[in-house]
Amino acid sequence: MGINVKLQAFEGPLDLLLHLIDKNKVNIYDIPIAMIAKQYMDYVAQMDKEDLDVVSEFLVMAATLLDIKSRMLLPREKKEDGEEEDPRAELVEKLLEYKMFKYMSYELRDRQVDAGRSFYRKSSVPPEVEAYKPPINLEELVGDITLSRLNAIFQEILKRQEDKVDSIRSQFGKIKKEEVSVAEKLKQVQDYLREHKKFNFREMLSSNSSKTAVIVTFLVMLELIKTGVVAAVQETAFGDIEITVVGDPDKVSEIAEA
Repeated sequence: MGINVKLQAFEGPLDLLLHLIDKNKVNIYDIPIAMIAKQYMDYVAQMDKEDLDVVSEFLVMAATLLDIKSRMLLPREKKEDGEEEDPRAELVEKLLEYKMFKYMSYELRDRQVDAGRSFYRKSSVPPEVEAYKPPINLEELVGDITLSRLNAIFQEILKRQEDKVDSIRSQFGKIKKEEVSVAEKLKQVQDYLREHKKFNFREMLSSNSSKTAVIVTFLVMLELIKTGVVAAVQETAFGDIEITVVGDPDKVSEIAEA
């Protein structure tokens, strides 16, 4: 845990640097290191040497200033974009961060002082007074609104609720997956062919309970026509299709096995 040490008007090396920058009215982004370092060292020379922990913090900053000063005398290194690197950039960033927290501490201190001047007392209102609710005057509440007007407002609200409902999507049902066994459908077709040697295709499809069953039945009949078990005749376009059994209905089983 850090120890909060205050030396005269400065609370650490960064605080002293900010004081020197403000005192000399220099730009924090263009610090004259030589001048600031000399004034900084003059202050360190006057410090009490008994507290070595505190003095060491200021000496570390003094060494940092001397390092920055020496690097500024040498050719500066260049970044990847070709721009020269400023040896003071890291120090400037630390000073700005410290300055921000310093002024934030001032704001918190002022709030603490203002809060210390505020006093509150508990409510002295009796419980029966707090629980009291004035009676509602329905005539005053309704005013000039008649029953017909209230009904009109009610109907308007209902209309708004109806407008929020999609008239098309609201009629959509739930999509349910229907399992249709091909083997069972083939068995049904086989039984039907044994009982009816000639029949109307539409009548046969009407016995199916769903679209999926109709499709499966249609595919089975196409396969039967292809294999020559049945023959289909349609005399007119879009007319009824007449189915005649011309082969062995037992071949339906062979189709199922295939």
